[in-house]
Amino acid sequence: MEKLICMFLFLLLLVPPFTSAGHDYGQALSKSLLFFEAQRSGYLPHNQRVSWRAHSGLQDGKASGVDLVGGYYDAGDNVKFGLPMAFTVTMMSWSIIEYGKQMAASGELGHAMEAVKWGTDYFIKAHPQANVLYGEVGDGNTDHYCWQRPEDMTTDRHAYKIDPSNPGSDLAGETAAAMAAASIVFRHSNPVYSHELLTHAYQLFDFADKYRGKYDSSITVAQKYYRSISGYNDELLWAAAWLYQASNNQYYLDYLGRNGDSMGGTGWTMTEFGWDVKYAGVQTLVAKFLLQGKAGHHAPVFERYQQKAESFMCSCLGKGSRNVQKTPGGLIFRQRWNNMQFVTSASFLATVYSDYLASSGRNLRCNSGNVAPAELLSLAKSQVIQPPAFHFVVRVLESKFQWELKLDMLNLQVDYLLGNNPRATSYMVGYGNNFPQRVHHRGSSIVSIKVNPSFVSCRGGYDTWFSSKRSDPNLLTGALVGGPDAYDDFADERDNYEQTEPATYNNAPLIGILARLNGGHGGYNQLLPVVPATKPVVINPRPSPNTKTTPSPASWSGPISIEQKMTTSWVANGKTYYRYSTVVTNKSNKSLNSLNLSISKLYGPIWGLTKSGDSYTFPSWLSSLAAGKSLEFVYIHSTSPADVSVANYVLA
Repeated sequence: MEKLICMFLFLLLLVPPFTSAGHDYGQALSKSLLFFEAQRSGYLPHNQRVSWRAHSGLQDGKASGVDLVGGYYDAGDNVKFGLPMAFTVTMMSWSIIEYGKQMAASGELGHAMEAVKWGTDYFIKAHPQANVLYGEVGDGNTDHYCWQRPEDMTTDRHAYKIDPSNPGSDLAGETAAAMAAASIVFRHSNPVYSHELLTHAYQLFDFADKYRGKYDSSITVAQKYYRSISGYNDELLWAAAWLYQASNNQYYLDYLGRNGDSMGGTGWTMTEFGWDVKYAGVQTLVAKFLLQGKAGHHAPVFERYQQKAESFMCSCLGKGSRNVQKTPGGLIFRQRWNNMQFVTSASFLATVYSDYLASSGRNLRCNSGNVAPAELLSLAKSQVIQPPAFHFVVRVLESKFQWELKLDMLNLQVDYLLGNNPRATSYMVGYGNNFPQRVHHRGSSIVSIKVNPSFVSCRGGYDTWFSSKRSDPNLLTGALVGGPDAYDDFADERDNYEQTEPATYNNAPLIGILARLNGGHGGYNQLLPVVPATKPVVINPRPSPNTKTTPSPASWSGPISIEQKMTTSWVANGKTYYRYSTVVTNKSNKSLNSLNLSISKLYGPIWGLTKSGDSYTFPSWLSSLAAGKSLEFVYIHSTSPADVSVANYVLA
């Protein structure tokens, strides 16, 4: 017996320590959303929370005669790549569609919707004509030659597009999916904007389907960075699935039914899901339609989609015929470069499918038998693993006794990336006490332009900042870096781009998982998801010349409230006009004796206010506004609502 104890203690010393503390998923969600603000390009809004960033890319598209200011930088460089940006927006939207209630309960729904709108506002600009889509701004080769802040960049900002002569069905299809998914997000809170997004989605899908081809054959500069290995059939099915979910239009359901076999939707058994390969996502969505009872005569085809979706789930659980690889610490492992993208995307699919099954009262069917939805959810939260480093058997025969000691370690998939791993390292920057300090990211690694406005040259940035062994001067809060290798090893070095570079598409699925883990299920029927209404935040709205734009209520957090709504619209001479009603309310217990409103982006007549210099004040028949009382003014123009805010006021 003493021999057994000694052997056990010796083996126990070989086991690396795991952090066992619980995690604050709400805090992690908040930090994850902050990362998107650090990745913004263009004119930053007044409510920008990542204060070390400033305006950048303000001439984007100008040389091509199009306004392409805005959007997101994908990772640690300053290029705007359309395909991963669109996937990012699709996954952020899906996260909100499924878990918007949980986000609202934690106070983060507004920030999540801001993040989506920052992307879709850019896509509206990038889609100036039905069959034209700009898919990249900047060149990865010249950009990577330099190490500069976005605010300083001197690299080429050429804009690359696809059109009927140079098609890109994968790029147009993913952007259609993003616009369709986002239209669901804004359906209740901003219906006109939702309609605009859906119109773009329709056009982009038609463009993608009619003029077929791989986008990187047209935008060849993308090949080295975001080559479309899977082709475009998966994006066409993906876009059709999102258009059906957004529109309930039978055409898109029929498209999925007719083309499921020929385009690989029912044939490919996947072990990955990400910005390139969408099949597992398509299969999960179509399985949802089947569970909702919407398949109709396509049921046999949709059942084959579902079989492939469940094969993916089983492979992630280690209960399929071809299982995903995992590190000794239990992390899903696909590739050396930015492996974390596959961890979050696969975990998201497992999370939503678990809830779909729970809502339908079904179990997952794997080769090893039925699996309860709760066990599938554990792929994202917890899964029991038995890797060689953590599982051992000790047998000691002493007279009448045979002893067997078996050590099983519980791995937490999301908790792994938050710090419960063999290195006790959080791979989310700013979360926990031990996180990456030298991130492969130009903006965070160079002193903020607001602290030191001195110009950072192209190569000078490498000499001074890239090569520095010091921690980043700017904390890239919420960024999920590429993560450890196949053996759970990680080197926190700025030049280790495979492990220390973050990406927007790492975080996009993660926000949904964190919202679900933080808020629980709450008894919601995931087969009937409802996005809760919220006041949308307008960030530099720019009207599209060919489509309707977005009315959005103004807001004011002080004693004066401002509420806008569109009351009617009509078409005259081929142009759509909107009538907006704006109500200003004195919420204080004092009389409002003076008021000046700032109104910008107003392109038509206004009634009910008096112009006073650069602002507007009470109408001639009103000298003050009593406590609790309101005044109303109206205006008409042919675009999104004007920006209305309080410039100054006097209470007495």
